[in-house]
Amino acid sequence: MDLSPLWISLKISFVATIVTFLLGLLAAWGVTRLNRGKHIVDGILSVPLVLPPTVVGFLLLILLGQNSGFGRLLMSIGINLIFTWQGAVIAAVVVSFPVMYRGIRGALEQVDPDIPAAARTLGMGEWKVLLKVLIPVAWPGIAAATVLSFARALGEFGATIMIAGNLPGRTQTMSVAVYTAMQGGNRELAFKWVLIIVCFSLTVLISMNYFTGRGFRRKKR
Repeated sequence: MDLSPLWISLKISFVATIVTFLLGLLAAWGVTRLNRGKHIVDGILSVPLVLPPTVVGFLLLILLGQNSGFGRLLMSIGINLIFTWQGAVIAAVVVSFPVMYRGIRGALEQVDPDIPAAARTLGMGEWKVLLKVLIPVAWPGIAAATVLSFARALGEFGATIMIAGNLPGRTQTMSVAVYTAMQGGNRELAFKWVLIIVCFSLTVLISMNYFTGRGFRRKKR
């Protein structure tokens, strides 16, 4: 059994989670500071959450493909994201971003506003308030959002196959491997991949519940 889809999925998910964490944290922090238009910005950032993954993949294909101006610009400087694992990372980032963003935003909004206000009165700048006050206080919720975002990226299929294709050893993830095995009539192989995905996802979720539970108990004390 070729395990390359497992390693490709983990590589894509880890890279996508790092990028999504940074983007989601900045986006959530920025939205919580808005006074006007918060609902509009929130709706725009959450659009990939309600769109079918194949639609997201199609839009990315149009944006990054050779027929678009941006795609031709990338090709002119030697960057090709179509049918590459980097393209799969972009797809995973887009579909998992709303999960990260909304989870972090919810965690930040649950922080008592008197805490960052007190930090500001002591002379802390906004970046220090974010890094030294908000993130440590909201960390259990942020960690939960990060784990869920990783799980979402790990199980991504529709957008990935649209933009990265199904190249064994290069872009074939576990979800795509299940689809390929079923298309080829190899149900036994498909079932093995399903078991691996289920076991891995359960491990991730149980770990999330354990560590976030400890974090909430520590925060309560």
